[in-house]
Amino acid sequence: MIYRLGFAPSRKAARQLIRHRHVEINGKSVDIPSFLVQPGQEIRVRQKSRELTVVGAAIEQAARNAPLSWLAADRETFSGRMLERPQRASIPIAAQEQLVVELYSK
Repeated sequence: MIYRLGFAPSRKAARQLIRHRHVEINGKSVDIPSFLVQPGQEIRVRQKSRELTVVGAAIEQAARNAPLSWLAADRETFSGRMLERPQRASIPIAAQEQLVVELYSK
């Protein structure tokens, strides 16, 4: 979610931001990258962490990309929300699930 909201330049960087407690969900610090976010929960970068160069560069880069329909990001306050659970068609990822299923079914 941090990567998709545009607060990190990559998935690995997003995981590191979460591990180092730079992210809050509903005002509580989170350090588990696999935390399940429910629709409506607020995700934001901590006040002290907003000055990180990684976060600033990621927000500048994300401003050029088209927003996703199931996310609402407010780049001025470094926060965002998941509006609804995404359908598979609305998640931009280059993966073919059928090939993964075929590989593991052997």
